[in-house]
Amino acid sequence: MTKEVFHSVGRRKSAVARVYLTEGKGDIIVNGVSLPGYMKRESLTLLVRQPMNITNTETKYDVKATVKGGGTAGQAGAIRLGISRAIILADESARKVLKAGGFLTRDAREKERKKYGQPGARKKFQFSKR
Repeated sequence: MTKEVFHSVGRRKSAVARVYLTEGKGDIIVNGVSLPGYMKRESLTLLVRQPMNITNTETKYDVKATVKGGGTAGQAGAIRLGISRAIILADESARKVLKAGGFLTRDAREKERKKYGQPGARKKFQFSKR
């Protein structure tokens, strides 16, 4: 008997997470490392666990995620979106709760590019009238 695997993708900033949800006891493994070992900040581990907490599936599924790109905060957001989408594939009734919590919205904010001849994306050199 094979376990059913639910696969989904989450994105945030420039991070992309591939998430695999299988029935298990609640382990979350990111790039081969346990979640607390990979995400050094407690706030980010809580962020990743949010979709499972709100749907009461903390001990129902194991999560295996591979993440590329971005920083730790962007990666945590990408994993969170991936887990939310995978939970919906596993259980369609969880959609209403996740949608109300804002877990299914792809945060499209990206870093604005630096403009040539300027010190930053928005920062300009000091203006001198004379």
